[in-house]
Amino acid sequence: MMLHNNFGIDLGTSTIKIYDQKKNTITKEKNMIAIRDDEVFAIGNDAYEMFEKTPQNISICSPMKNGRIADVFQAEAVLHTLLNHSQSAVGYHPNLFFAVPVGMTQIEKRAYYAVAHRGKLRKCKIFLVDRPIADALALGIPIKKTKGSMIVNIGAQSTEISVIADSRVIVSKLVPIGGTQFNTAIRSNIRRKNNLHVGNKTARRLKMALADMNRGIHEGRKVVGTDCSNGLPRNGIITARTINDAIIENIRPIAREISPLLQRTPPQVHTNIQKEGIYLAGGSSRIPNMDKYLSNALECPVQLSTYYDLCTICGLKELVTHPAIWHFAYPTTR
Repeated sequence: MMLHNNFGIDLGTSTIKIYDQKKNTITKEKNMIAIRDDEVFAIGNDAYEMFEKTPQNISICSPMKNGRIADVFQAEAVLHTLLNHSQSAVGYHPNLFFAVPVGMTQIEKRAYYAVAHRGKLRKCKIFLVDRPIADALALGIPIKKTKGSMIVNIGAQSTEISVIADSRVIVSKLVPIGGTQFNTAIRSNIRRKNNLHVGNKTARRLKMALADMNRGIHEGRKVVGTDCSNGLPRNGIITARTINDAIIENIRPIAREISPLLQRTPPQVHTNIQKEGIYLAGGSSRIPNMDKYLSNALECPVQLSTYYDLCTICGLKELVTHPAIWHFAYPTTR
């Protein structure tokens, strides 16, 4: 009988994913919180359903920014509420494994302790796992044997570009561009070309429906927005080209960040990356032909992870269920 439970937790800017070893399940919900008069009104998917529909006295936001904890108290409320929703048996002295960006400060690391060490988790042990390591475990990269592997994870607000060699992350860079910036660019492009204002949810739906880096798609979608001239509601037809042009504006800077990082790697590492290809993960990697676009831009093969935004949590699952590789995690305290 398991006296304690182990959890893998990916506190993403857009969504939070929790792996429960005892139940062998992955819970995925929006990492959002609704606050009214300094009191928590809704959390997770419930808060997201209210997004762009609430009165001014209710604010809805994510406790994360660029993959890091921006508000400890809000992040604590989201994490503990979702753990309670899952009805998980925490057990005695549970172990919590958090996926984190590489190169955090000590203050940023202690924030994870502050977020988790409350209530029924007050006796838990907290471990941090570098996100590229978790991604590598999910992708099946032999971390101890690889001579050089590059992973690009396009998240909600940031893209983490990392190179693994010699059983560790030898270089990592966080680029402040992700799915949220794609949505913002889509909204801006629609205002410019269609004189129509649409919300973030509409922009995201259009991205999922029309985006294709092949750019040969000639489709359109009818949407309802607000006319930028008179402020009245009206319909508009948004083309795939409008969506793709907006996304490419943000993909090009990511490619420009990857290229010099790739060139600066040691020759043996560079050769191995060119041989096996760059690994692509994250929610925005789901956009059709994203891998082909980056492969052409970088003149290097690109391997697409079929886990997409679940890549990191699947890597945490691999680590949590195999104590022999727990050395890839490191503890954090107050």
